Amino acid sequence: MTDYYELLGVSRSATTDEIKRAYRKLARELHPDTRPEDPEAEARFKEVTRAYEVLSDPEKRQRYDTFGPEAVNGGVTDPFMAGNINDIFEAFFGGSPFGGRSRGPSGPPRGADLEEVVDLDFEQAVFGCQYRLAVKTAVGCVTCDATGAAEGTKAITCVDCRGTGQVQRVRQSFIGQMVTTSTCPRCGGAGEVIASPCPDCRGEGRRIEERDYTVDIPAGVDTGSTLRLSGRGAVGPRGGPPGDLYVHLRVRSHPTIQRDGVNLVAELQVPYTQAVLGGTVDFETLDGTTALEMDRGTASGTVFRLRGKGVPHLDRRARGDLLVTVVVDVPTDLSEDEEELVRQLAELRGDEVAPPPAGLMSRLRSAFK
Repeated sequence: MTDYYELLGVSRSATTDEIKRAYRKLARELHPDTRPEDPEAEARFKEVTRAYEVLSDPEKRQRYDTFGPEAVNGGVTDPFMAGNINDIFEAFFGGSPFGGRSRGPSGPPRGADLEEVVDLDFEQAVFGCQYRLAVKTAVGCVTCDATGAAEGTKAITCVDCRGTGQVQRVRQSFIGQMVTTSTCPRCGGAGEVIASPCPDCRGEGRRIEERDYTVDIPAGVDTGSTLRLSGRGAVGPRGGPPGDLYVHLRVRSHPTIQRDGVNLVAELQVPYTQAVLGGTVDFETLDGTTALEMDRGTASGTVFRLRGKGVPHLDRRARGDLLVTVVVDVPTDLSEDEEELVRQLAELRGDEVAPPPAGLMSRLRSAFK
């Protein structure tokens, strides 16, 4: 059997650069184009190239050094990748070095995870709540006590795996017989099969029923939040453990308040007279009515910050703020009397405004006589 190191003319401790230089030298000497008269040159060139491909790759070189050419030429890439260490001991010594069999029945499989979508009101998401959720899920069959076997019977040992839940296959390799282990296809790894299935669950050990759960919605959740309820998913067949229930949340919008992270934002429509003269305005927050004190001359865009009236942080008790932006409501449908008063104010302040309608002009003239 050809030694790749000897083929390249390097030692086993050669560096990558030394291997590369040796290959380049041999490749120039053995290339078929430079030695057309030598019928063996092409074959030797291919051998040298293959040796370089293996020894220039650290992973392949390690396998070659450990297991020989078969490990890199279509044989076993690594015998320990074909199974765990217990497989190797079982292959050569018939058992695990730690006593007993290396594996046992895997047992009934775990049940499936379930997903549900819950729509919450805006206030429920901000303050949290308890939500009643109905879920169709697999539950243990009460008739057979989740065993899957008919009354008066029980599961029997699987004849294919003899109760181990696994089957072994022996194959030859360059280091001897190798034993690979896989889940038994007949019993699915349980080690047992149902000869007389339960008539109610047909041997599954579970049935589909509706279950009501109370979900604790924490304060501060938002659309896109997901809650995980461990063990609330479908139970596995024949007494297998249950999966989990994932609850995805969607939050309905509020008519007047919007969310910005942990803060809430809203607008407050204020009559222009109140904005000019000041006053007290009641504003409905999520916590109740709050009185806002308007200063004289409050302009549109003024922001009232109500601290602690926002959304609770999910990871602590503190809450964000409520930001209320003032929007001065300028009327567009003034009566003649209202327009007359506004024009008198503009006249007193010296403000230039558009001329009044013809009918109003005579009344204004009379008012200033």
